[in-house]
Amino acid sequence: MTFSGMEWYWWLVIAAALAISVPFKMKFLKWWSRREQEKKKTQRGKWGEDE
Repeated sequence: MTFSGMEWYWWLVIAAALAISVPFKMKFLKWWSRREQEKKKTQRGKWGEDE
């Protein structure tokens, strides 16, 4: 049984890879935004532009 020229088990492998990678991507994006906010805080304080 093929779909789009690929066997069914390759679709399972792709679906599993996506299911595993999405939570890691979300965790990375949260970490990255937190890191950027910390950078902005330290730069603001460093240059004396506190609000």
